[in-house]
Amino acid sequence: MRRRMVWWWLGGVGVSAMLVSGVWAHFQVLLPDKDVIEQGRSVDLTLLFTHPMEQGPIMEMGQPVQFGVLVDGKKMDLLKQLQPQKRDGKTTYTCQSPLRQPGDYIFYVEPAPYYEPAEKKMIIHYTKVVVSYGGAEEGWDALVGLPVEIEPLVRPYGLWTGNCFRGIVRRNGKPVPFATIEVEYYNEGGQVRPPNDAFVTQVIKADAQGCFCYTIPRAGWWGFAALVEGDEKMQSPKGEMVPVELGGLIWVRAVDMK
Repeated sequence: MRRRMVWWWLGGVGVSAMLVSGVWAHFQVLLPDKDVIEQGRSVDLTLLFTHPMEQGPIMEMGQPVQFGVLVDGKKMDLLKQLQPQKRDGKTTYTCQSPLRQPGDYIFYVEPAPYYEPAEKKMIIHYTKVVVSYGGAEEGWDALVGLPVEIEPLVRPYGLWTGNCFRGIVRRNGKPVPFATIEVEYYNEGGQVRPPNDAFVTQVIKADAQGCFCYTIPRAGWWGFAALVEGDEKMQSPKGEMVPVELGGLIWVRAVDMK
């Protein structure tokens, strides 16, 4: 959670106080080493829970509830292939997944619920990323069937910087009117320095049909997180019943035209 110093003027006297100015956006990261693979028989994936633009801090990830891939209409469970790693003392995961046939591979994860004490809520972000293999370019718009999910209306790979990414926010398969979508850049190496906090997380809203659009301004990986409130509360590690934030995420990569 971000804090800043705010001043009030009372009778000509400046009084300062520390106030909360906003909350870092949490993103479940699920990134492949490549989004388009023309040669080779496998893809390496990295899973971590962090603030992408700020590149930290990294939050502890529990054992995911499910992790798999959808290709050619069939799901494959990859949960046992996850390898836990430590980064900054926190648990992250990696996976090397084989690519057995040409097609679009939709990798997805349902992470363990995460308790955010600053917001007093549980967070579950259902996340996916599409990897194209062998030039088939079919199946990229298939739905995994996650409780909250973004259906891409633009092929989510082979994107130039400046392309407009469009999608539909769905909850239990139905469009979510006026859903809020948070957008963040995976600022690897910290090359981008936002001029102020408002630039860290872009915020857009879907229209009445649940559709949204965002023009990608820079090459690299971008995360789109559609956020909705859970129907039921969950028990926190402290034993309290707290609200649940459900997210439907998709990661896409843009490339500069040279």
